[in-house]
Amino acid sequence: MNKNIKLSEHFTLGELCKTNHKTADGNIPSRVAIENLRNICENWLEALRQAQGPIVINSGYRSPEVNKLAGGSTKSNHLTGCAVDIRVTGFEQAIRYASILLDIADGTKRDFDELIIERNSAGRYWIHFAVRPKDNRRKTGFLK
Repeated sequence: MNKNIKLSEHFTLGELCKTNHKTADGNIPSRVAIENLRNICENWLEALRQAQGPIVINSGYRSPEVNKLAGGSTKSNHLTGCAVDIRVTGFEQAIRYASILLDIADGTKRDFDELIIERNSAGRYWIHFAVRPKDNRRKTGFLK
C-alpha cells in the first residue's frame, strides 16, 4: 500500500489507515474502502480543516482484524472506510467540530451516517464521524 497517496489536498491514505495494532493483514483497504475514505476527506474533512485549521485523525479504515483488536463493532463503518475518529482536545472542541460538521451537512444538503462525540475511561474525547455511499441515518449522540 502506498501510504503517500493523496485522498484530498491535505489527507493521505497513510493517515486514514494508521493503527497501533500489528496484524497479519497489514490493515490494507480495498479500492471501495479507499473511495469511501476519499469521499469523507474531500467532502467533509477538508471543509472542517478550512474552518478549524489542521485536524488529526485517530482512526479511519480498519481491517476486520484491526477492528476486533480495537474493540469495534462487527458492523462498524470503519470496516468499509466510511468512518473516521477525529482527535479533539476536550469536550468544547468536540462540540465545535460537531457543530461545523452539522453546518456542512445542512449547507451542502449532504447526509452523514453518524456524528458521535465519544469519551474513553481516561477522559479523552474524539468525534466519530461516518458517511456511507447510501442509506445514511444522520445518527447523532454522545457515548462514554
